[in-house]
Amino acid sequence: MTPLRVAMIGSGMIAAAHVRAARDAGAVIVGLLGSSAPRSREVAEQWGVPTGYASLDDLIADGPDVVHVCTPNDTHVDYAVALTGAGLHTVVEKPVATTLPEARRLADAVRAAGTVSTVPYVYRYHPMVREVRARIAAGSLGRVLTVHGSYLQDWLVSPEASTWRVDPARGGASRAFADIGTHWADLAEFIAGMRFTELTARTSIAYAERPNPSTASASFGRPDTASVATVPVRTEDTAVVTFATADGSLANTVVSQVAAGRKNRLWIEVDGSAGSAVFDQEQPESVWFGGEDGSTTVHRAEGTVSDDQARLNRTPAGHPQGWTDAFAVFCADTYAAVRGEVPEGLPTVEDGVRSLEVVDAVLRSAPTGEWTGISTRTETR
Repeated sequence: MTPLRVAMIGSGMIAAAHVRAARDAGAVIVGLLGSSAPRSREVAEQWGVPTGYASLDDLIADGPDVVHVCTPNDTHVDYAVALTGAGLHTVVEKPVATTLPEARRLADAVRAAGTVSTVPYVYRYHPMVREVRARIAAGSLGRVLTVHGSYLQDWLVSPEASTWRVDPARGGASRAFADIGTHWADLAEFIAGMRFTELTARTSIAYAERPNPSTASASFGRPDTASVATVPVRTEDTAVVTFATADGSLANTVVSQVAAGRKNRLWIEVDGSAGSAVFDQEQPESVWFGGEDGSTTVHRAEGTVSDDQARLNRTPAGHPQGWTDAFAVFCADTYAAVRGEVPEGLPTVEDGVRSLEVVDAVLRSAPTGEWTGISTRTETR
């Protein structure tokens, strides 16, 4: 099978992760577009990419099969719409847009062009996530009663930490929830087979001011000096959200980027009428299953496993898989879709729109904490 030709837009931490995952999935990285022509050439050389594009037009003219958009949030839609209009398939980092109307504009463009556009909700690709999902779908846990958990990080716990994500003009009106809470909400609906219809949310800001994001030295980090100017913080560090489904089932999550000591702890529990299951992203090789008569820990690739887990198992039991493996399989499924296959569970731009529907409801609810409907496209036409 001829490897797909893949180009990257972006030169930061997440773009580097996309490059590794794309290569692991069998693609050939043909070029990279950074913030300027010199930056494109510099990073392309660092990453062993043959071409550093001078412009978006140069990238499009090169005709790659797939383009990964790994840039600040406010640029996603314009890049992706231009690429889609040129007939190119895309992978668009999340959140796919800073507003719901913009997300829908992208989805409309993709639908009109008939191209593939996916969103890296890669936590779906942990094998043990698929094992829990398969058991819930088979009825092993009974009727789903509640889902709860958290997504906690600490990279902004210091008042000296800053990033472009703090600027709502670049990151959007929501930060912590749009950045990581959307991962939790996507995973909750995906695993449990639920569809949230309304929510109540409250948010908080840890520090009234942070260093000007333009002085930050990296996407995740502190500014180069401690004496730089500060700017008001207008996006949340913490969000607490309770969801409800049409049948009255409830879910709840705590999302924070100021939880000291928590590096990337996405934790989710599904409680059913016949059993419970817990997945911890920082311990992805196992899942805890609980029942009225006891509990057990099930490890990846041991014993009889679901077909979906088996498909995603890349190494034998005892040889750990993690986030990088999940990212690579997501890329492989994206490239399979470009070739005409329909991989089960592949997150597309429509899932990206769904996340912005949830973000929109969080922003509308947070000032008062009132229950707020999650608007779907059909409801708002």
